[in-house]
Amino acid sequence: MSNIHTATNNMKKLSSYLHSLSQTPHRLRKRMLATWTPDEEFNQVRHRSGADMKRKLKWYDLVALGVGGMLGVGVFVTTGSVALHHSGPSVFISYIIAGVSALLSSLCYTEFAVQVPVAGGAFSYLRLTFGEFLGYFAGANILMEYVFSNAAVARSFTEYLSIAFGESDPNVWRVEVHGLPKDYNMLDFPAVVLILLLTLCLCHSTKESSVLNLIMTAFHVIFFGFIIIAGYCNGSAKNLVNPKGLAPFGVRGVLDGAAIVYFSYIGYDSASTMAEEVKDPFKSLPIGIVGSVLITTLLYCLMAVSLCMMVPYNKISEKASYSMAFLKIGWSWASNFVGVGASLGIVASLLVAMLGQARYLCVIGRARLVPSWLAKVHPSTGTPLNATVFLGVCTASIALFTELDIIIELISIGTLMVFYMVANALIYRRYVITSHAPPFHTLLFLFLLSLSALCFSIAWKFKQQWWGLLLFGAFMITITAFFQHVAPNTTTMASTHWSVPFMPWPPAMSIFLNVFLMTTLKILSFQRFAIWACLITIFYVLYGVHSTYEAEEIATDQVNSSAHNLQSKVEIQVH
Repeated sequence: MSNIHTATNNMKKLSSYLHSLSQTPHRLRKRMLATWTPDEEFNQVRHRSGADMKRKLKWYDLVALGVGGMLGVGVFVTTGSVALHHSGPSVFISYIIAGVSALLSSLCYTEFAVQVPVAGGAFSYLRLTFGEFLGYFAGANILMEYVFSNAAVARSFTEYLSIAFGESDPNVWRVEVHGLPKDYNMLDFPAVVLILLLTLCLCHSTKESSVLNLIMTAFHVIFFGFIIIAGYCNGSAKNLVNPKGLAPFGVRGVLDGAAIVYFSYIGYDSASTMAEEVKDPFKSLPIGIVGSVLITTLLYCLMAVSLCMMVPYNKISEKASYSMAFLKIGWSWASNFVGVGASLGIVASLLVAMLGQARYLCVIGRARLVPSWLAKVHPSTGTPLNATVFLGVCTASIALFTELDIIIELISIGTLMVFYMVANALIYRRYVITSHAPPFHTLLFLFLLSLSALCFSIAWKFKQQWWGLLLFGAFMITITAFFQHVAPNTTTMASTHWSVPFMPWPPAMSIFLNVFLMTTLKILSFQRFAIWACLITIFYVLYGVHSTYEAEEIATDQVNSSAHNLQSKVEIQVH
């Protein structure tokens, strides 16, 4: 009998799902552009997680989380490869360009984080501004970036740790499986163990994880100081111009390198995802987000110069670059020390990134775009336990098989796309939603700005005439100045909370830089991104839109129906 009952239930569920699929066009119209207000996001939606996250973090915790999240990622993973293949000794200029773009994006994130201090980051900001689908699209891309970049960084941990123990081959602790395809056949079990241990740590408590990160980040900054000073003392300024000058691959190489090292700035938005766990979000978030980007950019540039002073750019090792550089100058003990320090730095950055990725998934689960059990917050620890474990397992699985080269440009294009969307959302929110103004002029400005940025970038990429660059550049400046002149000057939030100054110039510059850096990436990156975009769109059409429709629209209809029935009963009693 129980088998018959189970089969009957399964048939009912299948029938209900097929009925839902038949209503897909109607549900897409209702849900794709559905938005929430900040109050609804902060109160109504947040309560779906059950227990609240515990507010224990202060501004210095956020700075440490932001710095710790970024430092180990970029300088140890991308610097050597970019210097060798793209920028040469001018890799520090690539970091400056990427840092300026990250700083502009961080300003946009900061205003949103102050206005909407919830854990969802770009997902919440875009859902409030442009509707459910674009919020989901951004959230899915951010999750992809976090999981893939964490997997890549965990594999770098194995390389540096092996050098810390005196091994010269970075692959010595990996297991080669001959039956698997190239770039997927080096199994990395130490990376898997690291990710699983950090997952257990993050399941326990946010504050304890933050204290651990604070200690490790402090050590990491001191360690960076050692590398910078040692590089300057033992290196030579001649290596910055030999053998082929400061920029051997030209300006294009520097800009191509900037798009790739943008991967290094994934992590500053981790501070915005901690908004629900900050004691004073209106004061702490601006300091934490912007401060961490500025500190990290400075350290990246100094580290990049230090590396290129120690070793000519064409002799830099693509893997474990800093440890190998010290080996080449005869400091074998320093090479081992760098291996230890880099390993700890990578652990700190992984800790922060895994902290942030779980908060993203938790908030997406609250919106019912993924199964709701991923949104549950454990009542005793105050952490999103299910999301943390699920993403930890996903990250470990990818880290076991996949080489860094496969995913690094896919990560960069996804990051740039999300930051581009957030910059657009800030302008729209400030000039339309906050000002209660008609959207046409703002949407026209955003369209023309993006189109002119794209035309400028394509003209640069395909080496068109210089007058085309001048024309499109002048057009972008003109329309931005005109929009600033005619659009209403909104100061609603500025009177009480932090807001981006000199609007709309910072987000407009962010839009241009994100578009420009995206176009410098390879065609293969866009092909892989298109496949990923199709997959997440299919998931939204087959699952997400139906789940949110049933959670929001049907619940609203039930509330309205109950209110109507109650009113009818009252009228009958009165009569």
